Amino acid sequence: MVAIQHRFVDVEGHRIFYREAGPADAPTVVLLHGYPTSSHMFRNLIPKLAEEYHVVAPDHLGFGLSDAPGADEFDYTFDALARITAGLLSGLGITRYAIYVQDYGAPIGWRLALANPSAITAIISQNGNAYAEGFVESFWTDVWAYATDQNEQTEAAIRFALTREAIRWQYLHGVPEPSLVDPGTWEHDLALVSRPGNDLVQLQLFRDYATNPPLYPAVHEYFRTSQVPLLAVWGEHDEIFGPAGATAFARDLPDAQIELLPGGHFLLESHLDDVATLIRDFLATALAR
Repeated sequence: MVAIQHRFVDVEGHRIFYREAGPADAPTVVLLHGYPTSSHMFRNLIPKLAEEYHVVAPDHLGFGLSDAPGADEFDYTFDALARITAGLLSGLGITRYAIYVQDYGAPIGWRLALANPSAITAIISQNGNAYAEGFVESFWTDVWAYATDQNEQTEAAIRFALTREAIRWQYLHGVPEPSLVDPGTWEHDLALVSRPGNDLVQLQLFRDYATNPPLYPAVHEYFRTSQVPLLAVWGEHDEIFGPAGATAFARDLPDAQIELLPGGHFLLESHLDDVATLIRDFLATALAR
């Protein structure tokens, strides 16, 4: 049985939680979670990768068990979250690594890659967007409206994302067998998102999400220049980042492996074994190059 270490480290004066497993001298895989979750989303994937790889899964600042300074104490942006993640990896002595990006993890991962392209050995994107085609309009309309104009109406619409109903929907939409998804997942996330003051943290990040699409041309150039090995394994029924976001990777990475599975946004909850097998097979080839 693989032992998973649960650790904290200080980065820029903030206590960051991370899970770590696998041989320290094996190739490193960094797992970057999305909203509204934490490294908790990787709790079942880590043992399936750690037999062969050194796996590190942090909680972003403001999420999970990491510190969550108030929005009046810390400027929550995706630039800042990427900087904290880079600081964590540097502190752990990790200089080369593959990344698994999902949801918010994608813009954090893209920033890490743009800042230090030679550090990235491979990319697994699980419903982690890098193209305009991936945005499902019905979901993103409220996000773009709030980013453009913060008023009573746009804030009320976006605050719905902080509710139990909305978080539960993120886990269950597009899942053929909803009973496969543990209700503890959304209850865990809800409890942490609902900490006093965390609503303002999340609102700040919702506003900052608008900084991500303008970064995409640079990301696409990075893809074209590096031809980094990439696996897009996607819940094809995701109503946040649609399957067009997965197939778009082939435009700049012709050798990208694109796998559409019959699930939703949190694919690991319903298709863990399928995803883990695809990742292991992909990394065995990609990291041997």
